[in-house]
Amino acid sequence: MERKQDEEIERWMRRRRRRQEMRRRRRRRVLIKRAVLAGGTVLALVLALVLVLPAVMKRAKKEEGPKEGQMSGAVGESLIVRGPDGAQSPEETADADSRENGGEDADAPEDEEEESPSYRFADAEDMLHPGDELVSSHAIFVDLNEGTVVAGKEERSRMIPASMTKVLTLLVAAEHTENLDETFAMPAEAVDYSFKYRCSCAGFEKEELVTVKDLMYGTVLPSGAEAAVGLAMCVAGSHEAFVELMNEKLEELGLSGTAHFTNCVGVYDDDHYCTAYDMAIIMKAALDDETCKEVLSARTYLTSATEQHPEGLLLSNWFLRRIEDKDTGGKVSAAKTGFVDESMFCAVSYGTDNGGKEYICVTASAPGNWPCINDHVWLYRRFAETGAD
Repeated sequence: MERKQDEEIERWMRRRRRRQEMRRRRRRRVLIKRAVLAGGTVLALVLALVLVLPAVMKRAKKEEGPKEGQMSGAVGESLIVRGPDGAQSPEETADADSRENGGEDADAPEDEEEESPSYRFADAEDMLHPGDELVSSHAIFVDLNEGTVVAGKEERSRMIPASMTKVLTLLVAAEHTENLDETFAMPAEAVDYSFKYRCSCAGFEKEELVTVKDLMYGTVLPSGAEAAVGLAMCVAGSHEAFVELMNEKLEELGLSGTAHFTNCVGVYDDDHYCTAYDMAIIMKAALDDETCKEVLSARTYLTSATEQHPEGLLLSNWFLRRIEDKDTGGKVSAAKTGFVDESMFCAVSYGTDNGGKEYICVTASAPGNWPCINDHVWLYRRFAETGAD
């Protein structure tokens, strides 16, 4: 009982830190944008330094370690657990502390202040513009070694990402998760979401005690909607709060002007969109995360044994299993597919040619699974065999 209570407290504290960090980042962005709009470029720069410098100094001080007799981390924080008498939870205490400090918690960690890496792809001088060679209406092929777009078809036009959305879901979850073996009871809301929108499922059941790692694989390999929503609720407390984190990540990646998501699954919505270029950036960021790359590269995965599934669930990434028999001039080793009626069949993949060059490929709006795969094969073969000339 005590262990369960400790785990609950730990989850509360993680959510507290995430909310505090989100509030700080939003305030900084708003203040800087206001200064720029007011014509105060110099003022904006000064303001940015004033806001960021204390965090950098505090982090540097932390690296020196606590002084003798001084407490560090959560050990020095007082926690109040809600009990039968209605005492406050740490989550509620955090909100109260934040209000007392004008929305800023002096004890909140500053370890996450570093900016995300800058992801940009330049158009190659001899960029290829496929026409009828591809049945997909949107496509992009990126040479990661050169950092250039070597082929594109409506690559910067708005498209519907469908379940390619889950690449960002996986990335955000990985960045906000400390323990992949943490268990989480599948909420009825997550399972019902799958049935409500007639989405594909991984097979998890209501109240099934699953690990975060299993939810990640369930989100990607079989594109399980219940796994994605469950993962979102486990990480952020609610689907809506997780979507906020997703859009914040889009802003960090520099994509907020052309991409916006309303759910973590890829269910169609007028306000759920991105471009093929955006999806290539998202995939690159995910590949740079060790956990994400491992999940996206798995052909099969067996989930942990549970009461509902004593032998686990065997999950498969059918795109990787189908394309492995095709001659791509190398190997496609990571992928995520997607489908909704409005976008038809789409996929994002990562592969290498026989010379070791790395590529990302994104296609959308193909009329079937195999036409989608064939478009990826055509692009990989085109550049693996002849290069970008």
